[in-house]
Amino acid sequence: MTRIYLSGPMTGLPELNVPAFNAEAARLRRNGYLVVNPAEINPDAQAKWEDCMRADLRELLTCDVLALLPNWHGSKGAHLEVQVAHRIGMQICDSAAIA
Repeated sequence: MTRIYLSGPMTGLPELNVPAFNAEAARLRRNGYLVVNPAEINPDAQAKWEDCMRADLRELLTCDVLALLPNWHGSKGAHLEVQVAHRIGMQICDSAAIA
């Protein structure tokens, strides 16, 4: 079964954009995918960005696909995740493109 990692903006957004991450994770799971959701990996809103990224990157490396949420371009974490995914040959796409 395909394992998808969600990537997108969180820092500085209302509720850390958790509702958007959770909605997309739920949609993809309904369609039969295994989803790694950073909002679930790092539930502590007070955690340091660096600590969250360490946990996120560990999980990213277990996935087959990196799925990007809207407005990811403004996120330094998403840029890092894209770079890592690209370097290891992972499929990268917009999350909305996944049926």
